[in-house]
Amino acid sequence: MAVGTGIRTYFEGRWHDGDVPIMRAADHGSWLGTTVFDGARYFDGVAPDLRAHCARVNASATALMITPTVTVDEMVAIAREGLKLYPKDAAVYIRPMYWAIDGDLTAIVPDDGKTGFALCLEEIPLADPGATVRLGTTRFRRPILESAVVNAKAGCLYPNNARMLIEVRAKGFQNALVADAMGNVAESATANVFMVRDGEILTPIANGTFLAGITRARHMTNFAAVGTPVREAILTFDDFREADEVFLSGNMNKVTPVTEFDGTQYQAGPVARRAREMYWDWALSEKGLS
Repeated sequence: MAVGTGIRTYFEGRWHDGDVPIMRAADHGSWLGTTVFDGARYFDGVAPDLRAHCARVNASATALMITPTVTVDEMVAIAREGLKLYPKDAAVYIRPMYWAIDGDLTAIVPDDGKTGFALCLEEIPLADPGATVRLGTTRFRRPILESAVVNAKAGCLYPNNARMLIEVRAKGFQNALVADAMGNVAESATANVFMVRDGEILTPIANGTFLAGITRARHMTNFAAVGTPVREAILTFDDFREADEVFLSGNMNKVTPVTEFDGTQYQAGPVARRAREMYWDWALSEKGLS
């Protein structure tokens, strides 16, 4: 599924122009959903936290019982080689992917070492800095480790997110604020979430029901460096209704202020603006070498 333009795909040892076929009908990933991916970003000539995203896709593969076959150093080098094909002012989504090819005699368990790998580059613009989002509630929740592979960025988890989005869109919202199995807030349907109350920045505690994102961690590090630590806490929907400010954090757009949660209105506030400013300052100063 092409979302953007200017697609290039690294597959079977070389770069290909376009959205090339990479999976066969009988591959384990095709019919049993054993796929993992990650997403990094290239913009303004830098690729912040690229190494961390490459390391996470290998960890996701291991969690989904797929053998990772490309080292982090190799993956970073492949991505940087492909990025040279784009102008420095391009905004590119960097998507490394693994899938299982064969299974054992039951066909259910993927075979060790029988792994497909591709890395797709796709030009997708960053959201306008003034973009905001409105959140609603959904009856669907984040699963737990005992019922799903929530410690992986796995394709098989995303149909649950899709039904969250379909439900809230039917109510007139753009995204969902999602609960964990205990009914506490975990994240949105597409990104991690922060709230501000009485000057304190809070985010749901990483309890294993959702991926505590790389960009989320970067914001927390940046705020700590200026003496404004983010506190991880058990947060309810009522906590968010009492918040002064709410914003989402994800790799695709980095910071997105929330202007409504299920009838509660917010302003696109100063903490979200500060998070965005600090992220860009850090990213450009690092020159994408991290």
